[in-house]
Amino acid sequence: MPKGIIGKKIGMTRVFIGDKAIPVTVIQVEPNYVVNIRTPEKDGYSAVVLGAGSRKEKRTPKPLKAIFEKAGVKPLKTLAEFPLKEGEQPELGQEIKVEDVFEKGDLVDITGKSKGRGFASAMKRWDFSGFKKSHGSRYHRAIGSIGACSDPGRVWKTKRMPGHYGNETVTVQGLEVVDIIPEKNVILVKGSVPGHTNTVLKIKESVIINRRKGKRKLEKAKAAYAS
Repeated sequence: MPKGIIGKKIGMTRVFIGDKAIPVTVIQVEPNYVVNIRTPEKDGYSAVVLGAGSRKEKRTPKPLKAIFEKAGVKPLKTLAEFPLKEGEQPELGQEIKVEDVFEKGDLVDITGKSKGRGFASAMKRWDFSGFKKSHGSRYHRAIGSIGACSDPGRVWKTKRMPGHYGNETVTVQGLEVVDIIPEKNVILVKGSVPGHTNTVLKIKESVIINRRKGKRKLEKAKAAYAS
């Protein structure tokens, strides 16, 4: 099976493991379908393109429509590419379910679009502390000095300033899979993930499992959710 799957954020709740309450994000993972396969001979690497969600046929571009017809699936709304494990050979049109890819205690990286917050001040956008809150200050939430005088005589690039905040691709690494509910096509992940309700998410095997700290965290999670 591929090392990832496409899902949709439903919201947050909590579950109890023993006497401990764990905050979880509920992600609905409708069946994904194999739309295309990347091969070393043709593309130089091994990967699979998965599709999920429904799309109106009249709004499907002709090149995509041809790909869907070749795979023998209906037009799908969201496409994402995931690497394949060594020796894996999925078939075009094959249905991939969440329980086929992940199990309790796995560590995953989740990618999605963060909430858009429009034009924001430097304090909100960059978490600046601001100036004194006392009555006589008269200078509370401003950004303050942004550069020197004659040298360099300009504002440096990458200076943290007010501007557009949010609505960017964000990845959260090393989240624990608390539970999987196959009959509801739902996966519960410990902690929060990017985006608002109904945000499309890309869930993949975490890269931190190859690190010493990640291996210890994986072992601990497997033991905690083994029941």
